[in-house]
Amino acid sequence: MGSRRSRSKVALLTTGLLTTTMGVGVGSALADPGDGSGAVGNDKVVNRGLAKTPSSNKSEIGRSGTDLGPGEIGRSKNMKHLANVRPDGPLATDTGTDIAFQDDKAFVGNYSGFSIWDIKTPSKPRKIAQVSCPGSQNDISVSGDRLYLSTDVARSDDSCASTGGSGTDKASWEGIKIFDISDLKKPRYVQAVETACGSHTHTLVPGGKSKEYLYVSSYSPSKSLPDCQPPHDSISIIEVPKKRPAAAKVVAEPNLFPDGGTESPDLLAGGTSGCHDITVYPAKNLAAGACMGDGIIMSIADPKNPKVIERVSDRNFDFWHSATFTNDGSKVLFTDELGGGNTATCDETTAPFRGANAIYNLNGRNKLKFQSYFKIDRHQHPSENCVSHNGSLIPVKGKNIMVQSWYMGGTNVWDFTNPTKPREIGYFERGPEKVKGDGGGTWSSYYYNGHIYSSDLGMGLDVLKITGKDFKSAAKVKMGEFNPQSQPFIQNR
Repeated sequence: MGSRRSRSKVALLTTGLLTTTMGVGVGSALADPGDGSGAVGNDKVVNRGLAKTPSSNKSEIGRSGTDLGPGEIGRSKNMKHLANVRPDGPLATDTGTDIAFQDDKAFVGNYSGFSIWDIKTPSKPRKIAQVSCPGSQNDISVSGDRLYLSTDVARSDDSCASTGGSGTDKASWEGIKIFDISDLKKPRYVQAVETACGSHTHTLVPGGKSKEYLYVSSYSPSKSLPDCQPPHDSISIIEVPKKRPAAAKVVAEPNLFPDGGTESPDLLAGGTSGCHDITVYPAKNLAAGACMGDGIIMSIADPKNPKVIERVSDRNFDFWHSATFTNDGSKVLFTDELGGGNTATCDETTAPFRGANAIYNLNGRNKLKFQSYFKIDRHQHPSENCVSHNGSLIPVKGKNIMVQSWYMGGTNVWDFTNPTKPREIGYFERGPEKVKGDGGGTWSSYYYNGHIYSSDLGMGLDVLKITGKDFKSAAKVKMGEFNPQSQPFIQNR
């Protein structure tokens, strides 16, 4: 999410200093909350005020979509809203992005940096630190004492005090930033690694006891961009020595589409030119890539040398955005971010198979076979950007159940155990919250240790809980670390 095409790698009017909690001296970035090519303007997301105590009003239950007015909440009876917390200081006026987890901590990205929250008591998240480090979209992951951030917009340099640059300037910087989080109250900036075309997203890949890798995804090359030349059908692979993260470097740039991939003027990005996001499933040495015009399966038995072993396209897909495996690896679902996250696609005029999830069976020979589409049927206001976005599995034994973000369509929980008849079983959403020129809603919704955590573009971090017999055993599954695009095998007995 956050398109280079709509920004054209022009300067963002943003400055910043590395701070914790109440940092000062940072201006507001020009928020571009979508992958689209110009559907939003350059007005910044405004501070929507202090968080309010979540409501338990019974009038919320059963209301959704066009039933909701500005600021109103709708939810299913089985979905409880436990908490909402907002970033403040330099992060308060910018766009919230992805989430990673470690022990009882949540790490939440923001176009202007990141926040660390203590979620030991999920209903009362407590801010530990807030770091100002502008560089959208600040896609985030954590591993031990290391935290990684993606920068996919030209900056004057690789520091957290950088200013907006131009992609046409060879001296501008984009790539990965590495922080030491051994002291959670005082994260320390360690190293930066520049990558071709920047880093829109990245995926943590295990590499053994001494090292790990990052698969860096980026796209939309242009002849005018010296560090992002066409065709750019590749990813960058960064190797990070765990004990010496300052020695991190790019070790490979494999071309995943030697034939150029699927190209079509009907596709949002014009076709395959890199990847938007990759999810790895180390338990099976597999990865699923969402690469604008194509969905792929890769073997990552050699993490420095991933091999594409299956590839599919879909004439109904506008922008292959992300992927999720089922826990047994027998199915993969891909999301289509129709309109780039800027457009109202959850309405009566947009077909239910557009801007949806596509569910595929993955057989023993790693071949994909399409099963069905799934999209929320709660029609939204014409002003509400809504499309499939980031989510993760809920570890319900014997079933395939997922929680997922739909921007202003909210957070939903849906069951695709029968891949030909997926169905929604719970949801939480807000009424229209759009700020002039910008989208809103939830960017990522993930299940972690008994609760759902949602990062809203403007409203901050929401904590939800879904109830029912299917979720009692799921709540007993505990993870010590969770990066959703580095999908773990979950043992639920």
